[in-house]
Amino acid sequence: MATPKKYRCLVCEHIYDPVEGDPGSNIAPGTAFEDIPEDWYCPDCGATKADFEPIEG
Repeated sequence: MATPKKYRCLVCEHIYDPVEGDPGSNIAPGTAFEDIPEDWYCPDCGATKADFEPIEG
């Protein structure tokens, strides 16, 4: 099974790690980035989901 990709915010470089999720936004651990609601935003700077890019690792 492939490891889910992490995503980096292009504005502040926050890393969304699907293993950790985003508990502060009620995103459960194990939630793939693709499965996050479209209205989710960066917990550090408020950028939109569209402002994230996939990263390796």
